[in-house]
Order: sequence, then structure tokens, then C-alpha cells
Amino acid sequence: MSMATIYCTATSLDGYIADDDESLTWLFTTPGGAAPGSTAGADDESAPELHFDRFFAGVGSIVCGANTFEWVRRDLTKDGQPFVWPYSQPTWVVTHRDLDPVDGVEFFAGDLADLHPRLVEAAAGRDVWVVGGGDLAGQFADLGLLDRVWIHQCAVVLGSGRPLLPRRLRLHRRQLDTDGQFTAMLFDVVGPEPRDSA
Repeated sequence: MSMATIYCTATSLDGYIADDDESLTWLFTTPGGAAPGSTAGADDESAPELHFDRFFAGVGSIVCGANTFEWVRRDLTKDGQPFVWPYSQPTWVVTHRDLDPVDGVEFFAGDLADLHPRLVEAAAGRDVWVVGGGDLAGQFADLGLLDRVWIHQCAVVLGSGRPLLPRRLRLHRRQLDTDGQFTAMLFDVVGPEPRDSA
């Protein structure tokens, strides 16, 4: 596959990427290797083709929103550890907040159409990973800059929380796989899904 801008995330069966408490406990207690932080490697022959580690091996740059960034900070410092950004790829956080600087992370408050070429250049022929949240991925989609949606769907129903992608968007299924209790799905973004005007 050629280089793409991809929103890759895990979601509940009913389409939430975090619960009302912004917790991902439901995700990390689900058996399977598709979730971030799993032990199977990108070179593991037994790993499904849509395993997260296979996706991550092709990532050249990363972009996320402030809520996602702050969740990572809270999660990595909950045991009193200093905060170190966990990814080596060039990373941008889209935010208007005044956040403490972190090595390897740039903060961006402008137009995503201006940021995207920088993400692509930094990726150097590899994929741009839109980590989240869903609204940030939706903003890229609004600009026609989101190529694919890669979902690891977890066998749990949350009832409410942060939605996967708060947009009307038409997708085309490209690939389907299973990994333990996860269903991995790769979609091409077709474009906005119009409302029936009748």
C-alpha cells in the first residue's frame, strides 16, 4: 500500500474510543494482540495481517489532539514516573491549550491544511498516524486529507463515551481480520455521507 494518512484506533462494539471516565480499561483487559502495547511483533508470522504492530511498523509521523496527549501523559505518569513521549516518530499535538513542552513533540494551533504537508514530509514516504481523538480525525476528513480508517473493534459495549468519528462519513471496507477478541477492519475513506434532504 502507498503512503496514507490513517486514523488507527480501538473502539467498542457500539463505536466509542473511550468511556465516560476517559478510561481504556475495557480495551486493555480484552484478550488479543491487536491493541497498542501488545507483545506480538511486526515480524511475527503468526500475527494477523491487520495486527496493530504491523500498522505501527509503517508509521512515519504522528498527530493527535490535546485530550489524547493528556491521556497518554496521565497514563504514563500514574506511578510517579517522569513523562517521556513513548514514540520516536516526529509528533504534533493539535491544541490551543498552553501545554508543558515534551521532547519529540511539537504543538500546533493553526489550520490542519497547513499542518498536513509537514506531517507527510516528516513521514518520509511512510504513513501519517492520526492517533485521535475522533473529532481531530473528522477534521482531517472534512478537508479530504484522511485516506483510511483502521479500527480494532473490541467485544464490549460501553453505552456512551467518546465517539469513534463524530461525522457522517462513507467508508469502503478494504480488509477484515480477527485477532483474539478483536475484529480488525481497514477502510478507505470515500467522502462525506449526505443527509436525505426529503
